[in-house]
Amino acid sequence: MKLTKDIIQYITLFENVTGASVKDCLLQENSLIFIVEEGNVQKALRGSRKIEQLTKKHVSIIGYSEDIQKFLLNLLYPEKPDSINQEGKLVLIHVQDAKTKGRIFGRSRERLQWINTLVKKYFDIEEVRVN
Repeated sequence: MKLTKDIIQYITLFENVTGASVKDCLLQENSLIFIVEEGNVQKALRGSRKIEQLTKKHVSIIGYSEDIQKFLLNLLYPEKPDSINQEGKLVLIHVQDAKTKGRIFGRSRERLQWINTLVKKYFDIEEVRVN
């Protein structure tokens, strides 16, 4: 994991304002995505508006979990897949509703690529697929 000076400053600011422990921070265009330790999501949510005001960036918070299924549910929120199954180094997300499937994929499959990148970063997984 590479941390730049800016990312370290955002993490420090976030932890000082919210009191939540940050596992990772991602900077995407005009938004900050904080992955917080399990059990710190409520603290993080309470301070997220203050962080948005201070940084002038949209803030998203994702709860980390050692359980890959729970972590994926946190990543996919508010979308709710029908099921998530792990078969070896492959994770299958089953969704019946076409609208939900489209939201999980994102425009040009960008969201699914982003989900794959994050899951590979924390777990020994080769791919996340949506069926």
